[in-house]
Amino acid sequence: MTDAWDSEDAYERYIGRWSRSVAARFLHGLPDGPPAAWCDVGCGTGALAHAILTTQNPTRVLGVDRSEPYLAAARQAAADPRFTTTVGSATAIPAGDGEFDRVVSALLLNFVPQPDEALAEMRRVARPGGLIGGYVWDYAEGMRLIRSFWDAATALDPAAAELDEGRRFPICRPEPLRALLVGAGLVDVAVGAVTVPTVFADFDDLWDPFLGAQGPAPGYCAALPEEHRAALRERLRGMLPQRADGGIALEARAWTVRGRVPGNGNR
Repeated sequence: MTDAWDSEDAYERYIGRWSRSVAARFLHGLPDGPPAAWCDVGCGTGALAHAILTTQNPTRVLGVDRSEPYLAAARQAAADPRFTTTVGSATAIPAGDGEFDRVVSALLLNFVPQPDEALAEMRRVARPGGLIGGYVWDYAEGMRLIRSFWDAATALDPAAAELDEGRRFPICRPEPLRALLVGAGLVDVAVGAVTVPTVFADFDDLWDPFLGAQGPAPGYCAALPEEHRAALRERLRGMLPQRADGGIALEARAWTVRGRVPGNGNR
């Protein structure tokens, strides 16, 4: 099954609204520096880029993504002359060598087939002394929305375990992330965690985004026969803590990682 990423509205309801909270916390944890040129690799609908624009006083931000619909949504939401976008990928960033002070990515590295190539490319466009960083969901344990979905799905369909992001993406753990950046020749590598609340008004607010076919779990859900999807819905509903008012309060943990390109200066 190919992971689909082509609807900005569906993505926003599923993950985008939670990614914005993580983006702000991730940026807050970075070392301070003077106004810098940033590259947001795999920028999607712009959650991280927008947080950079509003909190980091950048000189410019370039958003790179494969999806033109996502880039269009990011441009529309930002409306900032410092923000530009271009179609590209993590392993082919349309930028010059050493062009950026800070190169970052949000929820991307686990979807890149060759993450070591992505880190080499991110290092290429970062200047000596520049910062490279990003974050990914803790699919195995701490991202409770997606973890609960796959626990319910595999209870009904053991074959679904092959699609479970916690199993598919072993890179989404502290030590593999650290090893990835160290292997790319970065120094001062640090790994951390950011946990944000994911509060849903009711079960439909949680469930409906799984019907949007954006990413592995919604893609699996949307492809199920109706009767199987209904069984999954009820299984998931029964697993989740529901408040008296119908709301569902979960948490989402992301692993953060950052390192510095060897060389003079720090940003």
